[in-house]
Amino acid sequence: MARILLVEDEEHLADAIILNLELDSHQVVWANNGKKALDIFKSERFDLILLDVMLPEIDGFTVCETIRLENGQIPILMMTAKGASSDRINGLKIGADDYLVKPFDLEELLLRVNKLLKRSVESTKDELVIYTIGTCTIDFKKFEIKTINGKQQLLSKKEILLLKLLIEKEGQVVSRQEILEKVWGYDVYPSTRTIDNFILAFRKYFEANPKEPLHFHSVRGVGYKFTK
Repeated sequence: MARILLVEDEEHLADAIILNLELDSHQVVWANNGKKALDIFKSERFDLILLDVMLPEIDGFTVCETIRLENGQIPILMMTAKGASSDRINGLKIGADDYLVKPFDLEELLLRVNKLLKRSVESTKDELVIYTIGTCTIDFKKFEIKTINGKQQLLSKKEILLLKLLIEKEGQVVSRQEILEKVWGYDVYPSTRTIDNFILAFRKYFEANPKEPLHFHSVRGVGYKFTK
């Protein structure tokens, strides 16, 4: 029996999916909007996520990206009425494992769910665990870094999540808004000065000359960028 998080705002469709999954011996928790889905995901354990794209409050693409920051292994199957190839490609790019276009046959959904669950048990998906910046290392599982001075140091969860977000988007400018939403969450909005302080700390950890950074850049009025 697998624990599945179903994120779907259409109640009649959610009821049908839940019934079929439970008949297939799975346990289902339902969220009818993106914000609720993230709250539930952070407080409970799941084996698979069924995720609609068009959701109230927070869309499915953003939910998928946020989950991937925390967990790179849990299978995610996206469901949407959007059939454009660009939407499917975008969903897969940000970390979805499979993509099902509405309307779909419930039997096909069950087949895909069980295939993803089987794949998850049989093999471990590659995940960013150890990352190097010059002579420095980051261990994302242990929340530990080796600084440019060769010292081992533990980081907070927020620091690790921010590092992971910037590194996974290497070369791209990440806005302050995106950082606040994906690292701090949708209910807590600290001062953007908090992010500035994190970036200053990263420069001390990883830069030979923190005043002339090569890796952690501030883009005035926009956000931040990591380059290796």
